[in-house]
Amino acid sequence: MDYVSALVPPVVMAVFFIGVVRVIVKTQGGAAKAKEDAAVDAALARSEGVHQAAARDA
Repeated sequence: MDYVSALVPPVVMAVFFIGVVRVIVKTQGGAAKAKEDAAVDAALARSEGVHQAAARDA
């Protein structure tokens, strides 16, 4: 029975990992994707604007 107790933790971790990967894959895209993309684009635009303003002032 020692082999069973030795195999249980890796099997449990593998099942948990597979579950996490499935959740990540399922949450990609969907209705919120456009909203998330817009938020990222806005943040990048602000960052580029600040960077360009700092370069002009220097």
